Amino acid sequence: MKRPSYSEIHHKIKLAKEAISNNNFSILKPKVVTLDALGLGILMEELNPLLIDLLNEIRPGHYAGTYPPQRSYEEEIFRSELFAFRWESKRLGCMTYLKFTLRENRLWLISIHQDRVDPKGR
Repeated sequence: MKRPSYSEIHHKIKLAKEAISNNNFSILKPKVVTLDALGLGILMEELNPLLIDLLNEIRPGHYAGTYPPQRSYEEEIFRSELFAFRWESKRLGCMTYLKFTLRENRLWLISIHQDRVDPKGR
């Protein structure tokens, strides 16, 4: 069976929304995420409500990660599965890339930035 399945990705998005709604999230590398967020015009004070909006936009079909999901080597989230999404965000007005993991009901934000993939695959 191919992992993650559509229903597994749907469930991860649901859990991510719950974690954000409960203000139960951390940023893995705050300096990197802050710089990328600023590139999108996002202030860190706006991040919580923005993440809820973005998670409401993404669907399992926007999954851009590997099959099976890649695992983290970072100490705080070691061996946690990484879930990446790529979609045209109505809220941000651009192709957006978002990567997170869930560990003990906590969402760990790994990346949020304008998608950097060349549309021609280069």
